[in-house]
Amino acid sequence: MAAKFRRKVSITGNQDFLDLKLKEPVRIAAGALGVKEALRHSFKEMGVARSMKALSSMNQHDGFSCPSCAWPDPENPSKIGEYCENGAKALADEATTAQVDATFFKRHSVEELSQLTDYELNKLGRIVAPFVLREGSIHYEPIAWTEAYALIAAELKKLESPNEAIFYTSGRSSNEAAFLYGMFARAFGTNNMPDCSNMCHESSGVALSETLGIGKGSVKLEDLYEAEVVIVAGQNPGTNHPRMLSALAKCKENGGKVISINPLEESGLVNFKNPQHLKGWVGPPQSIADIHLPVKINQDIALIKLILIKLAALDSIKNDIFDHEFLKTYVAGYQNLLDNLKTFDEKLLLAQCGVSKEKIEETVTLLAKKSKIVVCWAMGLTQHKNGVANIREYVNLLLLKGAIGKPNAGTCPVRGHSNVQGDRSVGIMHFVNETLNKNIEQFLGFVPPKQEGYDTVAAMKAMHDGAAKFFMCLGGNFLMAASDTTYTAEAIQNCDFTVQISTKLNRSHLVTGKIALILPTYGRSEKDIKNGKLRNITIENSMGQVRQSRGLLQPITDAIRSEPEMIAAIADTYFEGKHSMNWKAMGENYELIRQKIDQVISGFSNTEHRSKGAGYYLPNNVRELDFSKLPEGKAQLTINTMPEHHLEKDEYLLMTMRSHDQFNTTIYGLDDRYRGIYNERRVLFMNQKDMHEAGLAAQDVVAIRSEYDGILRTAPRFKVIPYAIPQSNLAAYFPETNVLVPFNHFADKSNTPISKSIKVKLVKM
Repeated sequence: MAAKFRRKVSITGNQDFLDLKLKEPVRIAAGALGVKEALRHSFKEMGVARSMKALSSMNQHDGFSCPSCAWPDPENPSKIGEYCENGAKALADEATTAQVDATFFKRHSVEELSQLTDYELNKLGRIVAPFVLREGSIHYEPIAWTEAYALIAAELKKLESPNEAIFYTSGRSSNEAAFLYGMFARAFGTNNMPDCSNMCHESSGVALSETLGIGKGSVKLEDLYEAEVVIVAGQNPGTNHPRMLSALAKCKENGGKVISINPLEESGLVNFKNPQHLKGWVGPPQSIADIHLPVKINQDIALIKLILIKLAALDSIKNDIFDHEFLKTYVAGYQNLLDNLKTFDEKLLLAQCGVSKEKIEETVTLLAKKSKIVVCWAMGLTQHKNGVANIREYVNLLLLKGAIGKPNAGTCPVRGHSNVQGDRSVGIMHFVNETLNKNIEQFLGFVPPKQEGYDTVAAMKAMHDGAAKFFMCLGGNFLMAASDTTYTAEAIQNCDFTVQISTKLNRSHLVTGKIALILPTYGRSEKDIKNGKLRNITIENSMGQVRQSRGLLQPITDAIRSEPEMIAAIADTYFEGKHSMNWKAMGENYELIRQKIDQVISGFSNTEHRSKGAGYYLPNNVRELDFSKLPEGKAQLTINTMPEHHLEKDEYLLMTMRSHDQFNTTIYGLDDRYRGIYNERRVLFMNQKDMHEAGLAAQDVVAIRSEYDGILRTAPRFKVIPYAIPQSNLAAYFPETNVLVPFNHFADKSNTPISKSIKVKLVKM
């Protein structure tokens, strides 16, 4: 029997060190330097004219939505520039004039390309035609669109069961594309629809659904402006959501206070200069965080319990710290929570959270007097074994203070990709929703599957075990986004057929199934024209607002297709034009898609017209103080247990994080100026005392190792950098350290990987 062909591809790329430069961290976010960097990057990738045309239209009512994060646009966007440095980089990255064409793939094999770093791969440019990597080959070659669609249809028909296919979704796609994609998966016969939210905010969705009855945040952008206190927990807005700093600045100008809760003190929450205003250029920087609580990694529950205990003690005397009328009317579980808080030792909680007693008292004094409180959070809370419990504990604080369902107060999970929330809203989900299924039968004319599908963790295992053979990705870089990189690579390579709908080359195009397709699509900023008509898409931002987005740049080539058009064509080819849904028509006319969304998806209505301009908000029961779907018809206070890590003397808890020059897995550059790191990513941030005890000096080289269930995982060659981080805690960039995250360790209930609390040891090299 002939040996099985396996391409010799690297899952990491070159790991050689570059010329690392260390400088003092830049302590002012945005400002003139942020503008300079944004324009420098834009002009380099797009040229001056193309850059200015696109930047002036991004996040405007008649323009296109930023392809980066999901932070909402103000009701009246600034005409000077309604974008941040990283938004400009994301735009330049997708609208670059560099191209990857047939000549390129003929010259470079996937084995050769895999030796490049993720940064180098991203710099190669836009994919300008569909390509196929045939079985036994190491070179992509051109393929006609009709042949590509026919190949996908044929592979799907080969499967013994629809559940051998997996349809993954990234958060950058439009509502229209995600809706068609999800409906095609169901029409094909499976709910195997993992998506990127499984790896990030799934814990938020579970926690909020359990406590408040909706898996989304409750605030609008304007609520932050007049809030009395905004708590920013487990989040670094200066790098990940810089436009959020403008909202926090308005809050400060209106007398509000900001509390930062994070193991690292991030520059964006120290000082900020808003380049939209003159004083952001010539005036002094604006201080953002009034209180910084350097909590130890994944000890937020200890911190919040301690704060609640102290607030409860004050309330027992004054009876006006908690909102008792609100609690009586809208909340269940008050006495149970109070009784549970009495079982904890304050000294132990103080030691466990790692925050000083003085900082705790300052925080309690502030919160005791305030009721308009917003809690914002991101991956620092969600990506832990107890990620759901982390968020529920913060919800406890809001409910006790009556800071839910009223102006300037509530929950604010800050989403990453620009339409990750919209994907879920329009039907991208692995679980079964009975209301949705009934609507599909009534309005789309087919019976959807009733068996729960694979989420991301289950999809990885199914592919690894050979239970899934077809893997299709609507955007994203699944290999580098998922946990346990080696395991994930093996899983993908076990597939017979993999498909990537993409704009640019990434490692998921190189580590593939036996046969692989790349289908190139438009960037958010490009014109989508069909039959002479400029088409628009819609997206949903982080606060539940649906609005139109319309590109204005000339597409990189006429050979690419829109996501809705190619999904519709795949479906039409598979069903041979014989299906209850008119796929071909919807692929041409997005208005038809929006009509079906309005019929099938709860909360959407008259989207074609209501999504224009500032758009419209989807229904949100928390804003209406309607908790009728929850037990007793009330919001739920919850009892949350403490996390258990039990570190040995030579063990540390590692959190993965972004650098300033990246968005999710996309690496724009090699500098992280807010942390003083230049021209290198393989760095490990470590407490100075821990370094001394471990016998390590600055820039010593170590291997980072994790061991779970007897499996040793190693991330080699990292330079140690002394940094202000709590003792026994470490931090490093992803995706380089995703290899350390075990595939089978994840958050209870949500299955979100434990990427922010990995037990590791260090080996000096």
